[in-house]
Amino acid sequence: MKITHIAIWTEHLDQMRDFYCDYFGGRCGEKYVNPAKRFESYRIHFDGECDLELMRRSDINGEVETERTGLAHFAVACADRDAVCALTERLRLDEYQIVGEPRTTGDGLFESVVADPDGNLVEITC
Repeated sequence: MKITHIAIWTEHLDQMRDFYCDYFGGRCGEKYVNPAKRFESYRIHFDGECDLELMRRSDINGEVETERTGLAHFAVACADRDAVCALTERLRLDEYQIVGEPRTTGDGLFESVVADPDGNLVEITC
């Protein structure tokens, strides 16, 4: 089995689409709209096999400011350490919150962590 996509509810559909396409090289499909359910979404395709589905529906909103049970983060792989550092710095210059500076983790991965426009954590690894 394999994971085919990860879905995120958002109130900022276009901003989130732009973030994942501009910084992570995603390719966006056409916007899907279901007027009866007041639902709209974008599917973002990456080089691997897992897509990102960004979804908005007017009755789903809210923010959680503390750690909670559920999805903690997901990771996107870069080519090498220099690419991780360069993307982290680009995000910082564009005023995104860098939650974890580039470092080698205890299990030997090189990573940084950024918060997307909705505060979801994205590990940038190599």
